[in-house]
Amino acid sequence: MAHETARNADAGGKFQLETPETLRAHCLEDLAVGQVAERSRAVTAADLEAFAAVTGDDNPLHLDEAFAAATPFGGRIAHGMLMAGYISAVLGADLPGYGSIYISQTLKFRRPVRINDLVKTRAEVVAIDRDRARVTLATVCAVAGKIVVEGEAEVLVPRRVAGEAAREPSGST
Repeated sequence: MAHETARNADAGGKFQLETPETLRAHCLEDLAVGQVAERSRAVTAADLEAFAAVTGDDNPLHLDEAFAAATPFGGRIAHGMLMAGYISAVLGADLPGYGSIYISQTLKFRRPVRINDLVKTRAEVVAIDRDRARVTLATVCAVAGKIVVEGEAEVLVPRRVAGEAAREPSGST
């Protein structure tokens, strides 16, 4: 999927992003504390196999039902870092969206995620440092209303190019 974006720096060396209307991106000026974005995805066996193939994490706890059945989990569970990937998708595609750059992420793994679980991933803006163009977001993955992974992300967000129209903040405030 190709997107044409123009990245440039203003006289102060600050990161800016010029975005076509169809591009999902929130510039720093568009963001407000309390904005939320969510996505949901059902975990499949194919997801675990693909994640293992891409990362090399072939722990049988994730891939071998007979092995996993003998563990305290009683069956296969998803890779914890797959949930981190779901968080990355929300941040990189929805809030703040395209053009944002991940700086850091903390994660606490609370419960296992199993094949066929529907994972609801949520990010909420909790702080904005306008001088440094950084946004802090609370991040959560939940299954059936129970938190499975939680943490906090820091993201570098582009500033609006001079003359570019403001966007209406999306999400809850």
